Amino acid sequence: MTRVFNFSPGPATLPEPVLRQAASEMLDWRGSGMSVMEMSHRGKEFMSIHAEAEATLRELMGIPGNYKVLFMQGGAIGENAIVPMNLIGRSGRADYVLTGDWSKKSQKEAKNFGTVNVAATGEASKFTALPPQPDWKLDPGASYVHICSNETIGGVQFHWTPDTGAVPLVADMSSDILSRPVDVSKYGLIYAGAQRTWARRASPS
Repeated sequence: MTRVFNFSPGPATLPEPVLRQAASEMLDWRGSGMSVMEMSHRGKEFMSIHAEAEATLRELMGIPGNYKVLFMQGGAIGENAIVPMNLIGRSGRADYVLTGDWSKKSQKEAKNFGTVNVAATGEASKFTALPPQPDWKLDPGASYVHICSNETIGGVQFHWTPDTGAVPLVADMSSDILSRPVDVSKYGLIYAGAQRTWARRASPS
């Protein structure tokens, strides 16, 4: 059988051994007598899956121990609200760098929860280039600075990590997470809609 490679938005092509393993475990996950979709989310079987997934993600991304990893529902749209709901309250203000459709959607949602400053925008180039960081107008009192690492519609991607000083950098990496090495320690929070993954620096206890 010829494999079909999906280059459309959404799920990507998976290696055949991965699909075969998933198929073999569909009726009986590792001798538990049930599939992953049937087991309790509080049961030892699922908790082991969760722990293994987090450990693998930490290893692949080099996530420091002082960061929390959260697997959540909601997708990118939900996370666009979750970020300001949880982070903008410190000052009531946040900086957003607009580089295309996805960062514009993030900024629009954040307006519901506080004051949003457009620190930079690529609108002059019709979002075909990143605004140079020396031109950014950052608010030193902002609770965070938000970027989208890869704008899939316009094809603009960050190949460098912005320096936001003492203000935490938040990045929507929905379309390019795990595609290249990232120094997680330079970010206050990373989220990815498709993978429902967060990596957030833990607050000091």
